[in-house]
Amino acid sequence: MAEIKDPENTILVELKGGTVTIALMPDVAPQHTERMKELARAGEYDNVAFHRVIDGFMAQTGDVQHGDMEDGFNIRMAGTGGSDKPDVPAEFSKIPHARGSLGAARSSNPDSANSQFFINFKDNDFLNGQYTVYGQVIEGMEHVDAIARGEPPVEPDRMISVKVAADVA
Repeated sequence: MAEIKDPENTILVELKGGTVTIALMPDVAPQHTERMKELARAGEYDNVAFHRVIDGFMAQTGDVQHGDMEDGFNIRMAGTGGSDKPDVPAEFSKIPHARGSLGAARSSNPDSANSQFFINFKDNDFLNGQYTVYGQVIEGMEHVDAIARGEPPVEPDRMISVKVAADVA
């Protein structure tokens, strides 16, 4: 098991193959970190599909409005929604979009991130300075690598549960 140095800023994502442990970066992107924890604690990310998974690029999820595979799921709309919270402004940094980094998904407006995020399958330096990086997979990247591919996938995988490590007994 990964050594969790800061349980309050660590996310545990349960996928079909096992747990993905993500260290959030509150010092780099405090608003994005807070939003992820807020939605995780509300159970909003549970059962949300990976609606856009591009081989050699990234896996995108987090559409809590249209992506919940147990409540109002619409694969054609997945990727167009967010939460009922206001959008989060960009928090760009010098942190690269490296393999396993967590990036904030958004529209063409840099300040339109809300609930969606992506995990990079490889180093995607062309995204640097254009999308907020606010976390890094520290264990379980093999489970991310196993997510079904497609835009959208024919049979999408889902985040079974998403928890803040500090809340797990």
